[in-house]
Amino acid sequence: MEEQKEAITNFPSTEDADEARLNQLGYKQELRRGLSLLSNCAMSFSYISVLLGVTTTYNTGLRYGGPASMTIGWLVVSFFTGCIALSMAEICSAYPTSGGLYYWSAKLAGKEWAPFASWLTGWFNVISMFAGVTSVNFALAQLIQVVILLSTGGANGGGYLASKYVVLGIHGVLLISEGTINSFSIKYLSFLGKIGAVWNVLGVFVLIVLIPAVATERASTKYVFTHLNRENGAGIHSSAYIFSLGLLMSQYSIMGYDISAHLTEETKKADRNGPIGIVTSVSLTIVVGWAYVVGISYAVTDIPSLLDVTNDAGGYGIAQIFYGVFKNRYGSGIGGIICLCVVVGAVYLSAVATVTSNSRIVYAFSRDGAIPFSSLWYTVNKYEVPFNAVWLSVVFGFLMALTSLGSIVAFQAMVSFVTIGLNFAYALPIFFRITLGRKTFIRGPFHLGRYSLLIGWIAVLWVALITVLFSLPVVYPVTKDTLNYAPIALGAALVLCLSTWVCSARFWFRGPKIYVEHV
Repeated sequence: MEEQKEAITNFPSTEDADEARLNQLGYKQELRRGLSLLSNCAMSFSYISVLLGVTTTYNTGLRYGGPASMTIGWLVVSFFTGCIALSMAEICSAYPTSGGLYYWSAKLAGKEWAPFASWLTGWFNVISMFAGVTSVNFALAQLIQVVILLSTGGANGGGYLASKYVVLGIHGVLLISEGTINSFSIKYLSFLGKIGAVWNVLGVFVLIVLIPAVATERASTKYVFTHLNRENGAGIHSSAYIFSLGLLMSQYSIMGYDISAHLTEETKKADRNGPIGIVTSVSLTIVVGWAYVVGISYAVTDIPSLLDVTNDAGGYGIAQIFYGVFKNRYGSGIGGIICLCVVVGAVYLSAVATVTSNSRIVYAFSRDGAIPFSSLWYTVNKYEVPFNAVWLSVVFGFLMALTSLGSIVAFQAMVSFVTIGLNFAYALPIFFRITLGRKTFIRGPFHLGRYSLLIGWIAVLWVALITVLFSLPVVYPVTKDTLNYAPIALGAALVLCLSTWVCSARFWFRGPKIYVEHV
């Protein structure tokens, strides 16, 4: 009995088991491990944010295909994105580290290719995340500007239309506030993540019931699911082409779930809760997002008027829907403005989580010496938070937004670049898993069994397809003012990664470092 009692007493705790597994992967525990499954999932779902993705890219969906490309397109994108999420979750279970994607690539590509695979994946992840922080906050700044415009009378009632400098200023203030929040303990971020998850679910529920109910004119079910808008003013007439471009709204909206992986060193039972966080947050996003898209589409009856820059919202489609339905029903659009404020709150909570995720990948990549001045970014403060990495994310989030002062068209291509770049970073470790690491991969508690390779190939081929689709011209004829700058930005990022590897990194970068020798 004494021996049995001693064995039970000495059984490793969850925290000890997590730390031991992290030691096996070569790292020591430095971040505070205080996130439960619920917290991890909530932060991921809040970060993905249905209200963010759909609301800020709704104009794209309206212009390219309208209701059909959004409602049916959402289901198409959901299936293939689900395959990406499942494959990532399986790998996350095997390697639960903050490095996430680039660490996975190093382990799956084999010893010979590990440094290059890690370098390419890591830098694409970092660059895409910096662009993500920028695009989310700038989209939020633009939304706030629309709320101010409508609150002061609208574009046709003498409302205040902020200049591009004011919008940039709002963008900067948002970033500073998010950096401040991210400088404190993870328990506060966990709390905000839970609020964000509830806010998104309740917000969507209220909007999909309220907006169609208040609308004096509603679209038919047939229109919502079958009408393909070809009146885009972009010189594109092919139905397949139009539908494909419209998928950008859905693909951008279901993205960012890698945050669950980046938070695994702060999550309890990481090899189980990390992958479950990925799958659960994506599943919730698919269901809640589709309900939002369908519900709002019932209020769409005149697409050209929603996109008309002379309307009250200045051509901001979904804002015009919210404002218009209340104004038409009650003679005042105040109800629509309140609905937009609900969206603003959700987007802000997502923006906070975006900085969190970006800072963790910067912290992890710096820990392995891949980022210039790594020792500066690989530090934690008294709250066990990577403070310098947080503020590096904030600074780059602002600097990248300066492009909006030169060309708003070039800046808007950032949405396409983030979508392509981040999914490319997702696909790389999956590709190495199903090729070079096919026979050496040791699965964790969460796995796909015999369907692992099939799902992995579907995921990789889908990313290859959308990389082509979202690089296509979006307006004809193509001029410097209508050019899709996303492939140019993607090419620049690829050239930067490859040139720095060839000229420098291949001589000294060896992939993830070993800080703890596991015996």
